[in-house]
Amino acid sequence: MAVTHADLAPSRRGSNIGSKTGVVLMVFSILLGLLCFVLCLMAEATRSQMIRDVSDDGGGETDGSECRYSGNGKTPLICAAGAFLALAIAMMVLHTHLLVSVSKSDPDPSLLMTWEIANDHLSTLTWQAAFFFITTWICFSVAEILLLIGLSVESGHLKGWSTLRPRCFIAQEGLFSSAGVFGITTVFLATGLSITALRAQWLLQDQENFRHEVMEASILYASPPRSLEDRIMTVGGETPIIRHDLYHEPGLTEYLRAFDKII
Repeated sequence: MAVTHADLAPSRRGSNIGSKTGVVLMVFSILLGLLCFVLCLMAEATRSQMIRDVSDDGGGETDGSECRYSGNGKTPLICAAGAFLALAIAMMVLHTHLLVSVSKSDPDPSLLMTWEIANDHLSTLTWQAAFFFITTWICFSVAEILLLIGLSVESGHLKGWSTLRPRCFIAQEGLFSSAGVFGITTVFLATGLSITALRAQWLLQDQENFRHEVMEASILYASPPRSLEDRIMTVGGETPIIRHDLYHEPGLTEYLRAFDKII
């Protein structure tokens, strides 16, 4: 089977992780992560507090069994909901672009197994990608669970928050701020995963280009040599010399010149 130039040319990648679109989406996801962190801090600062109602029963003893909320919880509820959506969108954008880029790049990992030099790099990148992938989803899950807990607590007293009740459920101190820390960590870990995938893509491209160069060189040296012919050349006042040249197929001009000489 003949090898054509199309077979030797490197395959075009449908999508590159390091393209302008990939960089824009990565920056956009980081900004969403920062927005999530800021909203979590705002929710932490405005979260509802429990106020104990101190009353005297007439016998000199105070009864503090009833409580009420310091606010209706709308502000921390809106901030927590915005942080939840921002973090979810950031993860969806990063991982969707990563999956599309990897699926359309169509790499051939078997090429790397033929080169001993690339095995160490491939193993390192594989472990790095696994670390970033696992830690990203762990941090994302923890952040979203904390935000869901905060949302459920703050949404429980939107109405009648000033009414005295025997029990008051409030978000513990540091819940929203912890969610913000896990959220911003999630975005940075997801960015590290994208960078690791980009490095692996570059490594595959370099090895593929090297493979094509080796194929071109092997085809060039494996081609049979062209036949030689002896040509006698004469120089004025000197003896004829024999020159070994590559076989030269006469063209139309040489045929016309020979025909003119015959005529």
